Amino acid sequence: MRKGEVVRETSETRISMSLELDGQGTSNVSTGVGFLDHMLDLFARHGLFDLEVLCKGDLDVDAHHTVEDVGICLGLTVKEALGSAKGIRRYGWVVLPMDEALATVALDLGGRPYLAVSLPTLDGDIGGFAMELLPEFFQAFCNNAGANLHIRVDSGRNRHHMAEAIFKAFSKALDQAVTIDPRVQGVPSTKGRLGE
Repeated sequence: MRKGEVVRETSETRISMSLELDGQGTSNVSTGVGFLDHMLDLFARHGLFDLEVLCKGDLDVDAHHTVEDVGICLGLTVKEALGSAKGIRRYGWVVLPMDEALATVALDLGGRPYLAVSLPTLDGDIGGFAMELLPEFFQAFCNNAGANLHIRVDSGRNRHHMAEAIFKAFSKALDQAVTIDPRVQGVPSTKGRLGE
């Protein structure tokens, strides 16, 4: 079973999270941020991950700490669930439509964190969720999973559709990248190890 579990407690958030990579797409998510819950639910469903998240954050301040710290924990659980990463495909990429929005996500789990994001806008919010928090979430994920992640939205007018297309594409790309390929011998790197 490729499963990661993390408990993270700071003065800003208390989070417990578990993630099973080879799941059935079930989720039990409660972060106090409704839109983030929705995104994590569909992330689990479309990536076929089993995900549990319980977060109590300082939402009286705003959603920033909660969103960023959930991204940290997601990165940590992916890294733990991968273990040695032997036999994984390592790379995943998806072009995904959501009505008028079209998102492209490309992912490398090679151990070197980097995030590139290109969106039509980061202005506005979705049900109280500020669009500017999207890059914060994915940067936190990249830093802690050791992932190189490129996100591009080539078209879109509706912020909800753009964010949903991103999270769905991210889940599908991650599912590809963590899949075990029986042809891969050891770690998929000419260096013989990931992260360098």
